[in-house]
Amino acid sequence: MRPSRIAPLLCAPALALLAMHVLPVKSAEHAHNGSAAKPVASAIPQYDHVVIAMFENKNYTSVKGSSSAPYLNSLASQGTLFTSSFGLTHPSQPNYIGLFSGSQQGVTNDDCPKSFRTGNLGQQLLDAGKTFKGYSEALPKAGSTDCTSGKYRRKHAPWADFPTVSGSAYNVPFSSFPSDFTKLPTVSFVIPDMCDDMHDCSIGTGDSWLKKHLDPYIQWAKTHNSLFVATFDEDNFTSVNQIYTAMAGAHVKAGHQSSTQISHYNVLRTLEDMYGLPALGNAADKSAITDAWDTSSAVSAKG
Repeated sequence: MRPSRIAPLLCAPALALLAMHVLPVKSAEHAHNGSAAKPVASAIPQYDHVVIAMFENKNYTSVKGSSSAPYLNSLASQGTLFTSSFGLTHPSQPNYIGLFSGSQQGVTNDDCPKSFRTGNLGQQLLDAGKTFKGYSEALPKAGSTDCTSGKYRRKHAPWADFPTVSGSAYNVPFSSFPSDFTKLPTVSFVIPDMCDDMHDCSIGTGDSWLKKHLDPYIQWAKTHNSLFVATFDEDNFTSVNQIYTAMAGAHVKAGHQSSTQISHYNVLRTLEDMYGLPALGNAADKSAITDAWDTSSAVSAKG
């Protein structure tokens, strides 16, 4: 048994005992367009593993409470549901790029290929001595730069657009997602194919896929200092752009509903604060998520 790696306000003796497990708190030193970054949150768990699964083009109300999405809705009882979560824009591609790099990089369409030599979450993690991978269902081979292949679409795999993290070590097929979850990288993205992500198929199809392929990890995460995030890129092309986002895993409040308004930039900022990384682009102007965490919980094993 070891204490969870959380950094709430502690008395001096407890702080000394837990020093090696505490997330370092950095000052608001990072600027975006000349303005100071939002301060780093001091009570975010530092997870051994985070897995983020991205689905497609469904609005919040079509998922929440839907009989077609029993598993996604179960995540709201297993963990925290964000009732005011929003995509950045339309169409799909700039949402993925924004979540991964803190900027839509001027992209306003789904055209492929794109290439950017700017900061991104994957490179940040590597620079900090952490690990990263993007797992894409139907990707023809590791490191593929194909725009389309069967039901795979590169527009949903933003790391493929950043040369420093597009190679075969980071851009891999979902078939290589490990069954031994301790072998997962620090942060990974899971991108189902064009049917299983609900783009071309039903909500029920994607919901069943999620339960079949990722429920084992989600249940394991609860006792192994790990986190799962399910979200959507955008809604069904409305001006509201409200999406379903839920988190489950260790240190996540169960059955909690957060009404705090968030976007993909808040999710990115949370991951960056979690590992003491500089805030990229528009994430610098956003706050990390702080109301989803149960800081009193403990985990039973290291992931």
